[in-house]
Amino acid sequence: MSYRHPDFKAMGLDAAPECRFVPAPKDTTLPDGFMSTTNFPTYVHVGGQWRMPEKPRMDSHLVWDPKAERLLIKEFRLVQKGDLVAVATKEDGSEGVLVWDKGFQDEEDVTHAEAFSFMSSEVSREKPVNYEAIFQAFQDNQGAKGNILWVIGPALVHSRGREAMEWLIQNGYAHCVFTGNAVGVHDVEAALFGSTLGMKKDGTPETGGHAYHMRAINEVKKAGSIKALVDSGRVKDGIMYALTKTATPYVLAGSIRDDGPLPETITDALAAQAEMREHTSKATMVVMVATALHSIAAGNMLPTFCLKPDGQYHEITTICVDQTEFLVSKLKDRGTHQAFGVVTNAQDFMRLIQLELMTRI
Repeated sequence: MSYRHPDFKAMGLDAAPECRFVPAPKDTTLPDGFMSTTNFPTYVHVGGQWRMPEKPRMDSHLVWDPKAERLLIKEFRLVQKGDLVAVATKEDGSEGVLVWDKGFQDEEDVTHAEAFSFMSSEVSREKPVNYEAIFQAFQDNQGAKGNILWVIGPALVHSRGREAMEWLIQNGYAHCVFTGNAVGVHDVEAALFGSTLGMKKDGTPETGGHAYHMRAINEVKKAGSIKALVDSGRVKDGIMYALTKTATPYVLAGSIRDDGPLPETITDALAAQAEMREHTSKATMVVMVATALHSIAAGNMLPTFCLKPDGQYHEITTICVDQTEFLVSKLKDRGTHQAFGVVTNAQDFMRLIQLELMTRI
């Protein structure tokens, strides 16, 4: 559905006061009464007009640059002494800040939910999945029509969703990938040795395979980078191969328990967050598969809406895939309420998406 901007006059906000901005007292410190952002579209009355800030996200802060006449959203750690930070406790426009959650709503629903009903939970493995809508979303965002961000965990590689992910990258259904060191390692291991953590494609262990992921890391280290190993011709398939060959950006965000890590893995958490932030601000669709921490991290950086190449605001299609309801519920509880849950295993989802999209080329 099309996006509706608020009618400030009809809401009695055409004469609302301008938002008050107070200088930050020192670096990474906010003035009392600061405004904390949400992932909904937000309008700020400043400089004689209602403006939307650049690069929206939740749990951050509105900063006004009067010289450039730019309204920015800055994370806590990026606020500098003297930055003009929005001070407001209300979000209804009465203090110059309006959080607008009705931009994609149809006319108000005057019906009432029944007190008793079956199958009323938001996420359940027993409820049908509207795959047709998911297939259409992929088509609507393929190639130059959008920007599809994938957030994936190592279970995708272990469960043999690797081949499907490779195909999706090569055919314009992935514009960026977020993951951790493990996916890069296990994917390279699969390319070099045909196993992931020593497990062969049929699920049986490879003799001495427990060391294969370490040998894969060493081969990357010897080459100098994943790209160098791909360019050498030794890695001929897989996710990292496809990302490298198509020049698709990716972020390997490190963790405490990483082996190696790979040269491309960003071990500084704040640096990884900053790199991820550059890509979440471009996303028009997000697909999260089999990873809790990376999904929640990415979800916290996402607004509920985006500006697509057609020049119109659209809702960001957000899909979370996991074999249990727990992750989807937890993601929603952490603020990503727009996430659509698919309760299934990674291999089945990836293979189904690939096979269906192959028929639509």
